[in-house]
Amino acid sequence: MPERPVSPLSDSGLPAVSLISIAQALLVAEHLSFRQAAGVLGAGQSAVSRRIRSLEDTLGVSLFERYHGGVRITAAGARFFDRARSALAQLDYAVKTAGAAGRGENGHLRIGIFSSIAAGFLRDLIRGFREQHPDVALQISELASREHVALIRKGRLDVAFVMGAPVVPNCETAQLWTEQLFVVLPRGHVLCARKEVEWPALRDEHFILRRSDPGPAIEDYVVKRLADLGHRPSMHRYDVGRETSMHLVALGLGVSLTTEATIANFFPEVEFRPITGATDVIAFSAVWSLKNDNPVFRRFLSHARVLAKKWSNRSADVTRSPLVSPMMHDSIGRSLVFLALSAQMLGLLT
Repeated sequence: MPERPVSPLSDSGLPAVSLISIAQALLVAEHLSFRQAAGVLGAGQSAVSRRIRSLEDTLGVSLFERYHGGVRITAAGARFFDRARSALAQLDYAVKTAGAAGRGENGHLRIGIFSSIAAGFLRDLIRGFREQHPDVALQISELASREHVALIRKGRLDVAFVMGAPVVPNCETAQLWTEQLFVVLPRGHVLCARKEVEWPALRDEHFILRRSDPGPAIEDYVVKRLADLGHRPSMHRYDVGRETSMHLVALGLGVSLTTEATIANFFPEVEFRPITGATDVIAFSAVWSLKNDNPVFRRFLSHARVLAKKWSNRSADVTRSPLVSPMMHDSIGRSLVFLALSAQMLGLLT
């Protein structure tokens, strides 16, 4: 293929040279023979010789001393080839890393969460993606869902995982997994004797709730479920995190609710029991901007969709102890009743 002609000088005022000419000159320097270099290139010896001569004319120095048995590298040529090898190696690295970034093999991924990653879908997702893409730098933030959505709209987050299946303007969402709801009990509570807890058994309990996510959504859910039984629940809101709320339960201030990913954590003097009921599962979704063109994120989202299919296809007859296993079989069908309510809880519909 004929080489595109170049001007004698580049914009910087330095001689404009062809990378092809430099690469061929390096090959001649390696073999100390135009004939052997031409053989490796599959080109005519005269064509290679003319290209190297043109390169020497452009540089204004002789790179080789030619004689009947081959060539010798000049002192100027030795200095040139030493730096040329280094420059080409850096260029090759730049090309490879750019290609890897374009394929999502390296780069940065910014994730927003508020659910526990002690176990469950999110933990499996992040660990699996990390194992397959060790060169990707992960940035994980734990904030309220509203704050995460705001950061996504500003382009400061790639994806956020939120409760429910909200409709977020100018964003895409995808429901990925569900988690069963658990009641958090102080050790020695009368309900600890049960393997499962039904809502009627919680009518007279005092609930400890967090002001931050997912507290407001849990509060609305408790109110709805007990209102269906004709009862108004007793509850108190605390401006605390997940760990402190568990300690408040352990101190006997009340009971609380959480999702199954949280129960893989160790909290002293509390016990977890699943709440029975066909609709007592919590849906979780991914939210991202329509403008997000980060190839790493696209690969991450694909990984999440594949994992979601595996989770939804788990066998329904696989049984696990709710006190030991962090996750139980999730059923997308069971969560449909909860989706509209949870979206309204998030307050992301406007």
